[in-house]
Amino acid sequence: MVHALTEAHRVLKPNGILIDLRPAHQHRRAGLGEGKDWESVGSMRENFDDDIAADRAVKQVIRGRLFRQEEILEFDLDRVMDTLEDFRTWLDEFPDDKTPSHDWLYEKVKRALVKKPAGTKIAMRGPLRLAVMRKSTK
Repeated sequence: MVHALTEAHRVLKPNGILIDLRPAHQHRRAGLGEGKDWESVGSMRENFDDDIAADRAVKQVIRGRLFRQEEILEFDLDRVMDTLEDFRTWLDEFPDDKTPSHDWLYEKVKRALVKKPAGTKIAMRGPLRLAVMRKSTK
């Protein structure tokens, strides 16, 4: 990743902006409902090795004065699903092959959903981290 950041530095114009938007390394939470009506059911068990390596790479290019950190924001993102089948598909397609099976979470959501009115949405809530960096002119 350091190589990619170095290449970004190379192609950015002086004082150019680099946006780093990715999930924060906190476990995503499954819940029922939406927005303020969301109720937590359980949390995923994710592997954060790649995220930690990315953080190290960003710190390295900042220490090397390729970029200056200007802003960091964290905010929750909800991925809302209409049905239990949509939730199953989302879990099955989860992009991290290092993450263990979450069949237990699926079953927990399934049991909780039975107690809710028809049409209750399932939402995965997880924080996103947005960092704004400016190309240093050294």
